[in-house]
Amino acid sequence: MTGKVCVVTGATAGIGKETALALAKMGATVVIVARDRTRAAGTVDEIKLASENSNVEWVLADFASLNEVRAAAAEIGRRYGALQVLVNNAGVANKYRTLSVDGFELTFAVNYLAPFLFTRELMPLLRSGAPSRIVNVASVAERHGPIDFDDLQSEKSYRGFAVYGKSKLMNVLFTYELSARLAGTGVTANCVHPGAVATSMLRQLPRLLYALISPFLISPAQGAATPVFLASSPAVEGVSGGYYEKGEAKRSSPRSYDVDARKRLWEMSEKLLDSRARGS
Repeated sequence: MTGKVCVVTGATAGIGKETALALAKMGATVVIVARDRTRAAGTVDEIKLASENSNVEWVLADFASLNEVRAAAAEIGRRYGALQVLVNNAGVANKYRTLSVDGFELTFAVNYLAPFLFTRELMPLLRSGAPSRIVNVASVAERHGPIDFDDLQSEKSYRGFAVYGKSKLMNVLFTYELSARLAGTGVTANCVHPGAVATSMLRQLPRLLYALISPFLISPAQGAATPVFLASSPAVEGVSGGYYEKGEAKRSSPRSYDVDARKRLWEMSEKLLDSRARGS
């Protein structure tokens, strides 16, 4: 990975941090995107020390703010003329319905709309860096989150796990549509279920359920294995539009293969971003 520029979001802890560390150990230039300045600087210092790679930097962005997402992409563009890897990992899980600073339901905003926008803003750099790769961290929870296109913001009904699952289904649909739109460009897009990883996000689960599954959770380093594989392995060079688990291509949920749904989601996302950009 020497000479390749890799951007990893949500990289101050958990899967994101381990992904950034692994790529740095391979010799990549790594840019972590984080919302807290102190944690970002500390994480960069840790990764530099552990990887013996000084080419690690940070960019600030809270993915709950579309303006900060745009600003982070612009800053990366000022520093680099091309990207070879983008790992969209940042995510949240909320028990209760909360709004982002832009007025969007927070799980939808951070888990889906922000990476959609971030990817769109970085696309010129990814095209310049081709062959390049986009890796979207999804979840098996996508099987439990049907999308109501008349209620993307979960205003009619809000159940934390279902809303999280819906956002991850959106990640998968986005990946498949993105892959189709990028055909022939040298930019690939794949998504991954990292496994049941022991991260702070799972603390949002009901206490009894967390207690039942906790003995079976894997470490963040183990969870990062497949994202790192998709970001770096020659075995998947040129491979696009896949859903991966434990380093192997798998089938995602039947509803994730609905071509009309993925096109409709894309169009609605563009309209939401455009309307927000206009301030309406």
